[in-house]
Amino acid sequence: MTMHQTRRVILASLIGTSLEWYDFFLYSTAASLVFGKLFFPTFDPVSATLLALVTNAVAFVARPLGGVVFGHFGDKVGRKTVLVVTLLVMGVSTFLIGVLPTYDAIGAAAPILLGTLRFVQGLGLGGEWGGAVIMSMEHGDPRRRGFNASWPQVGVPAGFILATALLGLLDATMSETAFLSWGWRVPFLLSGVLVLVGLWVRVKITESPLFAEVEQKGVKARMPLLEVLRTHPRALLSAFTARIGVDVAFYTFTIYILLYITTVLHMDRSVGLNAVLIGSACQLVLIPLFGALSDRYGRRTVYLAGVIGAAIWVFVFFQLLDTRSFPLIVVAAVVALVTHAAMYGPQAAFIAELFSTRLRYSGASMGYQVAGIVGGGIAPIIALHLYTTYKTTTAVSIYVVIALAITAFGLAIAPKSEDVDRPVPVG
Repeated sequence: MTMHQTRRVILASLIGTSLEWYDFFLYSTAASLVFGKLFFPTFDPVSATLLALVTNAVAFVARPLGGVVFGHFGDKVGRKTVLVVTLLVMGVSTFLIGVLPTYDAIGAAAPILLGTLRFVQGLGLGGEWGGAVIMSMEHGDPRRRGFNASWPQVGVPAGFILATALLGLLDATMSETAFLSWGWRVPFLLSGVLVLVGLWVRVKITESPLFAEVEQKGVKARMPLLEVLRTHPRALLSAFTARIGVDVAFYTFTIYILLYITTVLHMDRSVGLNAVLIGSACQLVLIPLFGALSDRYGRRTVYLAGVIGAAIWVFVFFQLLDTRSFPLIVVAAVVALVTHAAMYGPQAAFIAELFSTRLRYSGASMGYQVAGIVGGGIAPIIALHLYTTYKTTTAVSIYVVIALAITAFGLAIAPKSEDVDRPVPVG
């Protein structure tokens, strides 16, 4: 495998993952800003926003199912084919959201259809992450797995920047009436064009050499997920718990911040959007940097440093937001996302290496995606509820710290790589 081919695979994974996360974050951002008004207008503003976030969380329920289905076929027929399919699923569902009638047009059917399309988005993303990470990791130098596998992770801030910047630009240049009427649809419709770019890139890459070797030896798993449950239970628990705190912290730092700034601090939404955009831009460089550091100093060492940093910073984070000073709010978001990058950079290789090659797509996808339900899926909802109930951000910070403690537990129980890499009996 030449360096040129490895770079092509990494680029294809990065572009495709960026587009999928653009679709995913587009919905998350729209849910916190406009979907409450458009699809739940009969409720008070807080309840409408909460219901919009519930439809957002539907995708996190769908992601494990997508991980199971696409993980099965990724271990059976190959990584490349599945990555093309997941991109199509995500792109089409996002485009359809862009043409969806609102509550004023079709009544209660509108939020039902909205939730259904969000579910389909979750299916696509559930299969996307594992394939993109594994393709990048299995094509490259084993000594650079942390660095190579971290590039699909860069798709998260890249997609977030693209989605948030586009929505923010439209919001800033249009009247609120025009934005709520049709402006919010433009980024969703644009997804139909962007997905063609992603498909063009992905069809040109080669299959994973490690999967090709498994296929040549005739040792592919007949029922990958069942074998994962039977042979890798500790790895599954480690992958599941190691992700929870990362997700809770991330969605608190990027989604709940928008709600807090607009509904509690009564500041313009652009303040939160711009702060998160700046922090996400920093992550474009920091995620691969921390991935590379994990190759040198170990996955758990770098990962745990991020966990500790996030647990400390979450208390400072809200204090800086409460100053209502834009520069300090930017500092809050940037440092928060630096701690997230320290966790997220090594995370891909850490989780993928927990599983043997023939079961890697199913195992990594399942462990990672199930955690999304109790991690990112409900984090903004819980944060909103905690603040509404206790009237203090300390309750939200404690929630984040508890989730990060669970992540530290996941790192502690991870099996050693030499245990995972031993041949797995076929049967």
